[in-house]
Amino acid sequence: QVQLVDTGGGLVQTGGSLRLSCAASGRTFSLYSMGWFRQAPGKEREFVAAISRGGGSTYYADSVKGRFTISRDNAKNTVYLQMDSLKPEDTAVYSCAATRGAPTSTETYDYPYWGQGTQVTVSS
Repeated sequence: QVQLVDTGGGLVQTGGSLRLSCAASGRTFSLYSMGWFRQAPGKEREFVAAISRGGGSTYYADSVKGRFTISRDNAKNTVYLQMDSLKPEDTAVYSCAATRGAPTSTETYDYPYWGQGTQVTVSS
Protein backbone atom coordinates (compact mmCIF):
# COMPACT_ATOMS: atom_id res chain seq x y z
CA GLN A 1 0.00 0.00 0.00
CA VAL A 2 0.92 3.63 -0.32
CA GLN A 3 -0.28 6.67 1.60
CA LEU A 4 -0.49 10.04 -0.12
CA VAL A 5 -0.45 13.59 1.28
CA ASP A 6 -1.38 16.52 -0.97
CA THR A 7 -0.08 20.02 -0.29
CA GLY A 8 0.38 23.33 -2.05
CA GLY A 9 -3.13 24.60 -2.66
CA GLY A 10 -4.19 28.16 -2.01
CA LEU A 11 -5.79 31.32 -3.34
CA VAL A 12 -4.36 32.86 -6.49
CA GLN A 13 -5.47 35.46 -9.00
CA THR A 14 -6.33 34.70 -12.61
CA GLY A 15 -3.13 34.18 -14.58
CA GLY A 16 -1.17 33.16 -11.53
CA SER A 17 0.66 29.94 -10.72
CA LEU A 18 0.70 27.27 -8.04
CA ARG A 19 2.66 24.07 -7.57
CA LEU A 20 0.98 21.14 -5.89
CA SER A 21 2.96 18.36 -4.27
CA CYS A 22 1.96 14.83 -3.36
CA ALA A 23 4.24 12.97 -0.98
CA ALA A 24 4.01 9.19 -0.84
CA SER A 25 4.96 6.85 1.96
CA GLY A 26 6.84 3.62 1.51
CA ARG A 27 9.77 2.41 -0.54
CA THR A 28 7.87 1.32 -3.65
CA PHE A 29 6.80 4.71 -5.03
CA SER A 30 8.51 4.01 -8.35
CA LEU A 31 6.16 1.06 -8.92
CA TYR A 32 3.11 3.36 -9.07
CA SER A 33 1.75 5.41 -11.90
CA MET A 34 0.40 8.68 -10.55
CA GLY A 35 -2.47 10.93 -11.44
CA TRP A 36 -3.99 14.25 -10.45
CA PHE A 37 -7.75 14.73 -10.38
CA ARG A 38 -9.95 17.63 -9.33
CA GLN A 39 -13.50 18.14 -8.13
CA ALA A 40 -15.32 21.44 -8.27
CA PRO A 41 -18.43 22.12 -6.14
CA GLY A 42 -21.46 20.36 -7.56
CA LYS A 43 -19.43 18.54 -10.19
CA GLU A 44 -17.99 15.08 -10.57
CA ARG A 45 -14.32 14.40 -10.05
CA GLU A 46 -12.39 14.81 -13.28
CA PHE A 47 -9.02 13.78 -14.61
CA VAL A 48 -6.30 16.42 -14.84
CA ALA A 49 -2.96 14.73 -15.55
CA ALA A 50 -1.10 11.44 -15.20
CA ILE A 51 2.49 10.25 -15.29
CA SER A 52 4.01 6.82 -15.72
CA ARG A 53 6.22 5.04 -13.19
CA GLY A 54 9.49 6.31 -14.55
CA GLY A 55 8.14 9.68 -15.63
CA GLY A 56 8.69 9.08 -19.32
CA SER A 57 5.03 9.28 -20.29
CA THR A 58 2.55 11.99 -19.37
CA TYR A 59 -1.04 12.68 -20.31
CA TYR A 60 -3.23 15.72 -19.80
CA ALA A 61 -6.86 16.69 -19.98
CA ASP A 62 -7.51 19.02 -22.90
CA SER A 63 -8.64 21.74 -20.50
CA VAL A 64 -5.19 22.00 -18.90
CA LYS A 65 -2.88 21.04 -21.75
CA GLY A 66 -0.18 23.66 -22.25
CA ARG A 67 -0.83 25.23 -18.83
CA PHE A 68 -0.20 22.41 -16.34
CA THR A 69 2.85 20.15 -16.03
CA ILE A 70 3.01 16.90 -14.10
CA SER A 71 6.38 15.59 -12.94
CA ARG A 72 7.79 13.23 -10.34
CA ASP A 73 10.93 12.70 -8.30
CA ASN A 74 11.15 9.03 -7.37
CA ALA A 75 14.11 9.69 -5.07
CA LYS A 76 11.85 11.99 -3.01
CA ASN A 77 8.68 9.88 -3.36
CA THR A 78 6.89 12.95 -4.66
CA VAL A 79 4.76 13.90 -7.65
CA TYR A 80 4.15 17.51 -8.61
CA LEU A 81 1.59 19.48 -10.56
CA GLN A 82 2.83 22.84 -11.79
CA MET A 83 -0.18 24.99 -12.68
CA ASP A 84 0.37 28.15 -14.73
CA SER A 85 -2.00 30.63 -16.35
CA LEU A 86 -4.68 29.66 -13.88
CA LYS A 87 -8.31 30.44 -14.64
CA PRO A 88 -11.35 30.71 -12.34
CA GLU A 89 -12.66 27.46 -13.83
CA ASP A 90 -9.61 25.68 -12.39
CA THR A 91 -11.04 26.24 -8.91
CA ALA A 92 -11.48 22.83 -7.27
CA VAL A 93 -10.15 20.40 -4.71
CA TYR A 94 -7.14 18.69 -6.28
CA SER A 95 -6.17 15.16 -5.27
CA CYS A 96 -3.34 12.92 -6.30
CA ALA A 97 -3.86 9.21 -6.83
CA ALA A 98 -1.70 6.12 -7.29
CA THR A 99 -2.09 2.88 -9.19
CA ARG A 100 0.06 -0.11 -9.99
CA GLY A 101 -2.25 -0.79 -12.89
CA ALA A 102 -2.57 0.91 -16.24
CA PRO A 103 -0.07 3.74 -16.73
CA THR A 104 -1.43 7.22 -17.38
CA SER A 105 -5.03 6.15 -16.83
CA THR A 106 -7.68 8.88 -16.90
CA GLU A 107 -10.27 6.86 -14.95
CA THR A 108 -10.82 7.30 -11.22
CA TYR A 109 -11.67 3.61 -10.79
CA ASP A 110 -8.15 2.63 -11.89
CA TYR A 111 -6.66 4.38 -8.85
CA PRO A 112 -7.09 2.62 -5.48
CA TYR A 113 -5.00 5.08 -3.45
CA TRP A 114 -5.86 8.74 -2.95
CA GLY A 115 -4.57 11.79 -1.16
CA GLN A 116 -6.83 13.88 1.05
CA GLY A 117 -7.02 16.74 -1.45
CA THR A 118 -5.92 20.37 -1.42
CA GLN A 119 -8.10 23.36 -2.27
CA VAL A 120 -7.17 25.58 -5.21
CA THR A 121 -9.13 28.80 -5.63
CA VAL A 122 -8.58 31.13 -8.56
CA SER A 123 -10.11 34.57 -8.21
CA SER A 124 -11.22 36.64 -11.20
